[in-house]
Amino acid sequence: MTVAVQNPGLSALAGKVAVVTGASSGLGAAVARLLASRGARVHGLARDEGRLSEVFAEVPQGRWRVTDLADPGACADAISDTVTEFGRIDALVYVAGAHTMRTPAVTDDEWHRDLAVNLNGPFFLCRAALPHLLRTAGNIVNVASTAGTQGQAYSAGYCAAKHGLVGLTRALAVEFAHTAVRVNAVCPGGMLTPQVSNFVAPDGADFDLIMRTASPRGMSKPDEVAQLIAFLASDDASAVHGAVYAADNGRSAD
Repeated sequence: MTVAVQNPGLSALAGKVAVVTGASSGLGAAVARLLASRGARVHGLARDEGRLSEVFAEVPQGRWRVTDLADPGACADAISDTVTEFGRIDALVYVAGAHTMRTPAVTDDEWHRDLAVNLNGPFFLCRAALPHLLRTAGNIVNVASTAGTQGQAYSAGYCAAKHGLVGLTRALAVEFAHTAVRVNAVCPGGMLTPQVSNFVAPDGADFDLIMRTASPRGMSKPDEVAQLIAFLASDDASAVHGAVYAADNGRSAD
């Protein structure tokens, strides 16, 4: 019997085309760089043109597009643009996020933005990308949060949206169980990103409640979480479907 051994120097992402949202900073930028370093062609989506340009100066064979992910038409156009440019889509990695940490003082606009970026955007992009992913036996990796599996103080909109994103991931996994498409989610805990660096607690916040979400092992670096996302987006994860992975330095073990 002859056993085929994969060339260890050949990346399971080589030649793949990946759409990465939130690619202008933090985890999204780390994912874009890592996928490109492993041979993928990356189309980065975000709102900040200047930072996108800076990130993609370091992304070989990549391109970027300024996109309002809360707009269903813009999401459809971004997917169409990807296929026109690269000919296919193999992975959709939704990293973009918005977090309004104010309850009950959150405004109507802030509530709607939490849902628009963290839940509506993933749905709009999944809807547009799935016909192409079905053709390539591709996959979706949704980046949720520990806020998608547990409650967090002062974060009602964010928690509601991220719980919804975990539910969307599982629903799609069931719906497409009899196809070759894979759908998974990653739930990071605290990460050293600009969003965390710019954190401002609400007036009068109870820090004991806020710190319930912290891990005694500290925060993760975006590059560490990007490794898990890259695995799920690659052919190495061919047996992984409908999974929700915690990447929270053990916080969810309590």
